[in-house]
Amino acid sequence: MRLTKRLTFLPALLFLVACAYGQDVHYNYDRGANFAAYKTYQWVDLPGPGGAVSDQLIDQSIKRAVDEQLAQKSLTRVDKGADLHVGYHAIVREGKSINLSAFGNGGGPWGWGSGWGGWSSGSVTGQTSTIAVGTLLIDLYDPARKQLVWRGDGTKTIDIKKNPDKNYRNLQKAMAKLFKNYPPQAGK
Repeated sequence: MRLTKRLTFLPALLFLVACAYGQDVHYNYDRGANFAAYKTYQWVDLPGPGGAVSDQLIDQSIKRAVDEQLAQKSLTRVDKGADLHVGYHAIVREGKSINLSAFGNGGGPWGWGSGWGGWSSGSVTGQTSTIAVGTLLIDLYDPARKQLVWRGDGTKTIDIKKNPDKNYRNLQKAMAKLFKNYPPQAGK
């Protein structure tokens, strides 16, 4: 019974750690859209909650990271008359971070010595803290059809006060991961 509890606890802990530090991205698309026909795009402001960020430098960074990905997909940015309109929403919410520590006299850091020594002889303590969780939503809209054709979102813990170069590299990684499957291949 004890071994089962320990084996269940470890994967759950590893999952929490992976979720806290990884970028979570998703996308969806209009299966009737002809993505091969899209050659140009232009930036537009999207209505609704969230919207573009008010910090001009962060706004420029977001647009630059998306521009880099779309250029790699052979799309050309134009000022007007584009095949696609591109906009984004940025949302920051508060989340909770859980830091767990385990102490025991059974051996390793989790109190697991030879024979998987005892949880009963150790203790697990936890601390929670508030963190900022940012979600960036990118929309590609076909103005001729008046139809949203692709939407992607990425979520990650953020710290605006950190090194801006590190933040931009994280943004680039998230956008590369987000646009990995653009243009979408139907049936995959």
